[in-house]
Amino acid sequence: MFCRIILSVLLITSVYVATAQQLFELSKGTVRFYSDAPLELIKASSDELQGLLDMEQKQFAFRVPIASFMGFNNPLQKEHFNESYMETAVHPVATFSGKIIEDVDLNTDGEYKIRAKGKLSIHGIEQERILYVTLKVKKGQITASSDFMVALADHDIKIPRVVYDKLAPDINVSVATMLIPKSN
Repeated sequence: MFCRIILSVLLITSVYVATAQQLFELSKGTVRFYSDAPLELIKASSDELQGLLDMEQKQFAFRVPIASFMGFNNPLQKEHFNESYMETAVHPVATFSGKIIEDVDLNTDGEYKIRAKGKLSIHGIEQERILYVTLKVKKGQITASSDFMVALADHDIKIPRVVYDKLAPDINVSVATMLIPKSN
């Protein structure tokens, strides 16, 4: 009887540990964007990307505060970004949540090309998207990166005619982060 109890405890513990190791949080996550328009190049980035990845359920949720973007060409550009275009007071975060399509074993070193399908919410407008992500596993270190385009019109972000040549209608976005096992 005692052996069965010990065996049951070990089995439950190993299942719990295996499940816990499938839950990851972002560490050192960065989101960068740039707008390459005919008259101006605008770049900014945020190191405040947050998120969770549940490999057992193949689900993820990420968010970045819009006001955390820095590196604009000048303070006025940042002010216009937050007040006129992104309306940060009304829509303070951008999010992406959904499911991973492919199966991946993050315990095996390698580079994995996967698709993340979910809802990208920017400026309060959700769009169903499939983003291509590269996961790299090397000696227990896991990194994730993705590059994609965001059409301003898809998220109801208006470009005034006066700055039409200074802001591209499609914005290049890149995301890079490390994934670490979530501690309890």
